[in-house]
Amino acid sequence: MQPSPDRDATVRTRRRRLLIAAALVIVIGLAVHLIGSGPVADFAGDALYAVMIYLVIATVFARARSWVVGTAAIVVCTLIEVFQLTGLPGVWAEAFWPVRLVLGAGFDARDLIAYAVGAIAATVWDPAARRRALPGRG
Repeated sequence: MQPSPDRDATVRTRRRRLLIAAALVIVIGLAVHLIGSGPVADFAGDALYAVMIYLVIATVFARARSWVVGTAAIVVCTLIEVFQLTGLPGVWAEAFWPVRLVLGAGFDARDLIAYAVGAIAATVWDPAARRRALPGRG
C-alpha cells in the first residue's frame, strides 16, 4: 500500500518546516554561544542544542510521535555528553575548533539537565505546532 499524495505532501511540508526551525535554532544557539557568557548562557545553549537534535531526528523520522523523537534526542545528547569522558572530543576540538560546537569538549553533568529541558520543550512544542499547521485549524 502506497502513501497518498496528500500524506507525502504533508510530510514534505513538515520536513521543510522542521529544517527551517533547525536553522533558526542553530542561529540563535550560535548567537548565545558568541554573545552570552555565564551559567545562564551555557544552560540556554545546551537546551538549544537538544532542541536542534530533536529537530534533526524529527526531520529524518517525520512521521514519528513527538515523545519518541524527544526520547531519542535525550538519548543522543546523553551519549554525546558521556562520550566527552573519553577525552577524544577535547583532542579533536583542539585540532579543529568546530568540533567543540558539535561534540563539546568536557563532561558536565549539569548539561544533561539542560538537554532534558530542551528536548522536553521541543517534545511539547512539536505537536502544538503540528496542530496549528493543519488545514482548517487556523
